[in-house]
Amino acid sequence: MHNNGLRTAVLMGALSALILLVGSWLGGGPGVQVAVLVALGTNAVAYFFSDRIALSAMRARPVGEVEEPVLYRIVRELSTDARQPMPRLYLSPTPQPNAFATGRNPRNASVCLTYGAMRLLNERELRGVIAHELSHVYNRDILISSIAAALATIITYCSYLAVFFGGSADDEDGPGFVGALLMMILGPVAAGMIQMAISRSREFQADESAALLTGDPLGLASALRKIELGARDLPLPEESRLTSASHLMIANPFRGAGVGRLFSTHPSTAARVARLERMAGYRR
Repeated sequence: MHNNGLRTAVLMGALSALILLVGSWLGGGPGVQVAVLVALGTNAVAYFFSDRIALSAMRARPVGEVEEPVLYRIVRELSTDARQPMPRLYLSPTPQPNAFATGRNPRNASVCLTYGAMRLLNERELRGVIAHELSHVYNRDILISSIAAALATIITYCSYLAVFFGGSADDEDGPGFVGALLMMILGPVAAGMIQMAISRSREFQADESAALLTGDPLGLASALRKIELGARDLPLPEESRLTSASHLMIANPFRGAGVGRLFSTHPSTAARVARLERMAGYRR
């Protein structure tokens, strides 16, 4: 948890330094003043609204106990067993099976499942998936993950703005050299930010914590197999709003090629399942 807090501070500090550098390069003294305001605003949005950005990317909506009694019961039981506050619950209309948690701490956390996951997984498997996402919350993984997602989204949208405003006033043929250059640079910067900020070991740690919380490593292992096959059959489009939030999900939502591959922070499902099976006493 201390390491996650440190990485969060470094990530936000690095972004602020980058914004100040760009402001100084573009406008000198006045540019730095504007850059300070932009840096403060960007960091504030990333810290306080990162969960809303991620949920909006998946077009998720809140659900309660009346609509989803089984899901609500599972989350309540696991939260009680862990002696932690119950997070808010959301459903995404996405047909691909997947799930993620977001928020800055356990008291401001949200867990989201897709309709695909609700249809595909049985109650035992759902319990394992939810325990995995709650483990991210309790391990404080979601702070750095959510902020990285928000900052990457902001940077990606800045690259689109560069396309429209990067050229000169008389340039009618396109964004100009500066806009095209920023477009080429900012996308990989967003991906690199996520890759540097988030360790792949966090998925192994969340799997292990989930297995201990439920006492059923094989339930989560079965869910991971189904989710991988479902994600392979129904990959998400590699849109900017999704690529920047893909590292939050329990499994890589893309085919594993193209832009989505740059943003991938997931270890292989086979390695995760093997570790869970070893926890259950299986020997290969």
